[in-house]
Amino acid sequence: MRSIFRTVGRSTVHESVMVALSVGVVGISYGALGRDMGLDFWQVVLLAGTVLGAASELLFINVIGTGGSPVVAVLAGLMVNSRNLAYAVGAGKFLPSGWRTALGAHLVNDESVAMALAKEDKEKQRATFWLVGLGILVAWPGGAALGAWLGSVVSPTALGLDAAFPALLLCMAAKPLRNKTTLLAAIIGAIFTLVASPFVPAGLAPVLALLGVGVVYLGSKRRTRVSA
Repeated sequence: MRSIFRTVGRSTVHESVMVALSVGVVGISYGALGRDMGLDFWQVVLLAGTVLGAASELLFINVIGTGGSPVVAVLAGLMVNSRNLAYAVGAGKFLPSGWRTALGAHLVNDESVAMALAKEDKEKQRATFWLVGLGILVAWPGGAALGAWLGSVVSPTALGLDAAFPALLLCMAAKPLRNKTTLLAAIIGAIFTLVASPFVPAGLAPVLALLGVGVVYLGSKRRTRVSA
């Protein structure tokens, strides 16, 4: 571990710690909400450690909490986590082969890959990936465990943790929504959700918002063919 610190430098270590702390805070919210929605302590922590996807687990418990089918909740989580396929391609450029690749695959996420690819050579990329990925592996389940314990003692509403998930999504969406194409996909997705809500099983309507991406993609392909 000391060699990793030497390779990445002090500034990257500091950034990695801040990322882990931020993830841990969101993990507290997830853990408390999971307990409030009926999951056992061990289920909350096991889900956090095995999936290690943050947004996927938050979406999962929200679908379950609104009365949705577990199958729908799992499919929704898989859809959200499918973005890791693209991150895995980037990580494959600097991860060594063998058993470390299997472990590294579990640590592939937005933060670990993005921070790693920002480095200039493979050695620093690899070291940064492990540092950030392992930090999140500790912080996310750790935060979830703390939140699950808090959720069993105090209501998440009393702590204001029930507002953390929508606030997080709003912060994540604020910058991408400046792009007109992304904004159009979000608007179409919202329309799908509102129209479908009275007719589909509980928890499925928000998942249908992903259809907005498909509509915009097909529209752009059609315009490309026409212009060609």
